[in-house]
Amino acid sequence: MFIKTKNFIENNFHSLYHRDYRLFFFGQLISLTGTWMQVMAQAWLVYTITNSPLKLGIVSAVQFIPVLIFSLFTGVLIDKVPKKRLVVATQIMSMLQAFTLFFLVHFGVVQYWHVLLLAFILGCTNSIDMPARQSYVIELVGKKDVANAVGLNSTIFNLARIVGPAIAGILMTGIGIEWCFLLNALSFIAVIIGLLFITHEGNPVGSIKKESILHEIRDGLLYIYKMPVLLKTVLIILFVSVIGFNNNVLIPVFAKNILGLKEKGFGVLLSAFGAGSVMGALTTAVRANKGTIKPKFLIVSSVCLGTALFAMGFATNIYVASMIIACCGAFGVWFFSMANSILQLNTEDRYRGRVMSVYAMVFAGTTPVGSFMAGFLAEHIGVDRTFSLAGIILVLIITVLQVIRFTKRHRSA
Repeated sequence: MFIKTKNFIENNFHSLYHRDYRLFFFGQLISLTGTWMQVMAQAWLVYTITNSPLKLGIVSAVQFIPVLIFSLFTGVLIDKVPKKRLVVATQIMSMLQAFTLFFLVHFGVVQYWHVLLLAFILGCTNSIDMPARQSYVIELVGKKDVANAVGLNSTIFNLARIVGPAIAGILMTGIGIEWCFLLNALSFIAVIIGLLFITHEGNPVGSIKKESILHEIRDGLLYIYKMPVLLKTVLIILFVSVIGFNNNVLIPVFAKNILGLKEKGFGVLLSAFGAGSVMGALTTAVRANKGTIKPKFLIVSSVCLGTALFAMGFATNIYVASMIIACCGAFGVWFFSMANSILQLNTEDRYRGRVMSVYAMVFAGTTPVGSFMAGFLAEHIGVDRTFSLAGIILVLIITVLQVIRFTKRHRSA
């Protein structure tokens, strides 16, 4: 039995054999659960004190604006400062942000502008933390186990998306919303302690001259433009991110206004989305092992996502809504995992950092645009119609891109 378990771990989770990565992994597992508790609590808090889908969308937008602004430049900082030092600093900043939210809510003085400002500060922190953590993991496990480590990170991220909202729903119903923020703040302690015990500092591998930064960015953008598979993938990611991935804005409004749910029901919907995301991650992993990561799957998954969004607009109870939102999670993770793999597999090593910085910009940095649009539409035409409209537009855009592609191929033939 022990041998079988050992072989199973070695075959499927080999990156955990690295001591430093184990410390990093288990710290992230705890912290991400707290993060998703705060995601749910913050969305519910904002909608409760404002009763405005638009203002909820603005908070989500403000949190991602720094990623849009700084994503092409943060790689320079990461190349000049030891990654461990950067990640420790960003975790401390995130912890302080959560503690501040706890005290504001606990003492009953929280206002909308407080949440807005703290969301912006967290966004600035994440603009450094996201690429720093991703590049640090590679150094903790080595090139051989990079894919396995990335898969494990995706798994715990989506598992936390299930567990976090479920715990948050119980806390919000039982003892109060502020305790979600406190537990999230305390969860960062696990990450910080783990990082302090990691021996690998993630030291810089080289330096970048200040006068070369804009030139390097321009060179990377031209490289993407000249590579059809990269350009097409980035464009599809852009449309899916802006149109089809605004659940943090729409789900709480849909839960309260359409389904008449309270905190626990909202948590059920978020957990269903997380469960679907886990299934999507597992499906992608199986396809990756079989070597079936192909550009055509981007089209299939994005069309499926659009169809699920359209159907969401007609859900009238928590059971149907949970099933549909789980499909949205599965198709969304399927799409973004494959898009990431396609970009990585079709990019030269010397351009990989710049290509992935563009990926970060169109994936997370464009969230402000999508969040604002979703909030605006939900407030003026209703959240159910916003879901359906998003699905229709997404399918139409993907169809148009395919028509353009086939037309160009026919003309060149």
